[in-house]
Amino acid sequence: MWGDMLVNADLHIHSRFSGATSEKMNIETISLEAPKKGVNVVATGDCLHNGWMKEISQCNVIDEGTFELNGTRFILSTEIEGQKRVHHLLYFPNVTAVWDFKERIKSKSKNLETDGRPNVNMSGEELAGIAKDLDILIGPAHAFTPWTAIYAYHDSLEDCYGDFTDYISFVELGLSADSHFADKIEELHRLTFLTNSDCHSPHPVRLAREFNRFEVKDATYNEIKKAILRVDGNCPVLNVGLPPQEGKYHESACISCYTHYNLEEAKRRKWKCSCGKRIKKGVKDRINEKADSFEPQHPDHRPYYMHLIPLTEIIAKAVGQRNPFTQTVTKRWNELISAFGNEINVLIETDINEIKRVTAPAITEAIQAFRENKIIVRPGGGGQYGTIELPSEEELVSVAIGPSDNQTNLGDYDK
Repeated sequence: MWGDMLVNADLHIHSRFSGATSEKMNIETISLEAPKKGVNVVATGDCLHNGWMKEISQCNVIDEGTFELNGTRFILSTEIEGQKRVHHLLYFPNVTAVWDFKERIKSKSKNLETDGRPNVNMSGEELAGIAKDLDILIGPAHAFTPWTAIYAYHDSLEDCYGDFTDYISFVELGLSADSHFADKIEELHRLTFLTNSDCHSPHPVRLAREFNRFEVKDATYNEIKKAILRVDGNCPVLNVGLPPQEGKYHESACISCYTHYNLEEAKRRKWKCSCGKRIKKGVKDRINEKADSFEPQHPDHRPYYMHLIPLTEIIAKAVGQRNPFTQTVTKRWNELISAFGNEINVLIETDINEIKRVTAPAITEAIQAFRENKIIVRPGGGGQYGTIELPSEEELVSVAIGPSDNQTNLGDYDK
């Protein structure tokens, strides 16, 4: 009998069979890259696509809903775009449920066999009804995103899922929101919050940039399902994600020139930018419009939310690179991962003096600045990611290379 264990899980990714997704998103690469980020379990995404299911079948079968390759566990999942462009996440107990679900929706989709994230001419209520029949978990994906999310087109969970609203057990927050924002909305209090990467690339700035930590008996679908439902002692114990300001849609901004506007000014301009293009309402403004309280009211079951900036972003700033995809950044990242095992260890767990021994002083200082919450985030909006800035030279010089008083250890949130 297994004792309780902790698993880190990224439960929303896409395969190379989805649009605008890297060809490197194959099952072998994902299985090798996830452990470097500190993640044990990955949801497959795109499991309704025949080509992707063939790749998934290369994995070792742990049980009917759990697969493993190179030590990484996988559970079956997909994202679907339903009516009104609303995106839904689904988690399947076994392959049979995948085929049965696919059979039930195939007459409603024109791209079920060609796109890993299919479009279906079905309401959230219809999809949730089928999901319930087949014992599939379903909930809103990136719930506040202004283009393809439940709160972009519906006023409430019930408006979307109708008679099956009570069956919805989770909501995915998306990159532009966190628990502080989402718990201002009372109808979400009963739901488990999921924080996932929704990545289209295995690059370390994308894969597992957000993840969930669950307390379970084993790293299997059934145990993770119990954690999402918060039954039998299983539960989420930590949500990890970007500072919401880094999200592409955090603030209201023009979709063309990315000029930011506060809500009052955007309304006054009738959502038209001075450049003539459209201003897209940001997640922050949308949540505040929907909020039932000015301050979040966290239910007792809500775990701590930890903000984590991808290590490659921090390295890029430290070495003066314009983006985190360069060879220099990749080399420095690989050195740290080789020395300390995974990105979580580097960012949070490892003594800063140990890090100092294997990397450049500027990178060490930048990691310490992150631990001391001194990194500045310039908010994103309109489809453009937010950016980070390191403290000034004077502030960096003042950072003592040693244990920080407010350094967070992931072990603090094991329970």
